[in-house]
Amino acid sequence: MQRRHLIAFAAAALVSGAALAQSYPTKPIRIVVPFAPGGTTDIIARVIADPLGKALGQPVVIENKGGGGGVIGAAELARAAPDGYTLGMATVSTTAANPAINKKITYDPVADFAPVINIAATPNVIAVHPSFLAKDYKSFVAQLKAGPGKYSYASSGTGGIGHLLMELYKSLTGTFVTHIPYRGAGPALNDAVAGQVPVIFDNLPSALPFIKAGKLVPIVVSAPARLKDMPDTPTFKEVGLEPVNRLAYYGLVAPKGTPREIIDMLNVATRQVLQDPAVRKRIDDTGSILVGNSPEQFAKEIKDEFEVYKQVVAKQKLTLD
Repeated sequence: MQRRHLIAFAAAALVSGAALAQSYPTKPIRIVVPFAPGGTTDIIARVIADPLGKALGQPVVIENKGGGGGVIGAAELARAAPDGYTLGMATVSTTAANPAINKKITYDPVADFAPVINIAATPNVIAVHPSFLAKDYKSFVAQLKAGPGKYSYASSGTGGIGHLLMELYKSLTGTFVTHIPYRGAGPALNDAVAGQVPVIFDNLPSALPFIKAGKLVPIVVSAPARLKDMPDTPTFKEVGLEPVNRLAYYGLVAPKGTPREIIDMLNVATRQVLQDPAVRKRIDDTGSILVGNSPEQFAKEIKDEFEVYKQVVAKQKLTLD
C-alpha cells in the first residue's frame, strides 16, 4: 500500500486526526528490539522493517538494546516520546514473564505501552547439543533426573520466557538444571551450538536453522500440534505438560500517549505488509504463525499473558534469586 492510501484511510476513518495522519511520518522511525541480534525478536523485526518503511514512506531502522531479559530495551521504549517515531518489539519476555517475576522493573507492561499489532506467534523449543546423550524426550528426562545439577541450560536472559518456562518445566518434572542467562537468544544459541551449554530453551525461529542443520537436536516443543519441520518432536501437551505448552507473541508497541491516529496508521501499514506473499513466506519459514490483529486484540493478549505468568510465579514460588 502506498503512503497516500494509508493517509486516505486515516483521514476517512478518523476525521479529527486527518491533519496529524497527513503529517506523519516525516522522518525515519526507530524500532527498539530489546534483545541482541540473531534472536527471534530481531528476526521478526527485520522481516517487516524494510517493507513497513516503504509503506510509510520513511525508513524504519532497527536498534538492538539487549540486556536484562529484554527489560533494558523495553524500559527505554517506555521512556520515549509518544510521537510515533520510536516503536518497540513487545514479547512475552518483556511484557509478561519478566514483569511477573522481577519486582524492580520500572515500567508497567499493560499501562506504559500502546499496542499496535501482534505480528506473529511462535512455538518454543527445548533443544540439546548433538553431543548430549539423550536425543528424545523420554531419555532427556531420565538423563536430567540421573544427574541433578549436572547440566545447565541457556536462555535469552533472566526473567525471559525461556527462563520462566524452563523453571516451570523443572518444577513440574522434578528436575534440576542450572540456568545460564544471556543478553539475547543469539549469544545463547552461539554457546549452545558450540557445546559450551548442553541445553537451550529458545523460541523456534532463532533455533530452527540450527535444528535443520543438525547442530541442535529438538527434544520437545510448545505448539498446538506437531510441526512440519519437526514431525518426530512431541509437544509439551503430548508429554503431559500442558502448562508449558505456550506460544510466544512478537508485536509492535509504542509508548503510552501515542496519538490513536498514529497507532491506527501503523496498524494498517503493518497489516498491509503482512499480506505480501514474500513477507508471509519469510515469517512462515521461521516456524512462526502469522497473526496481524487489532490494537485492542493485542492489548488483551498482553494483559492476559501477564496474568498467566503472575499466576505461574505465585504458584511455583519462582524468584530471581
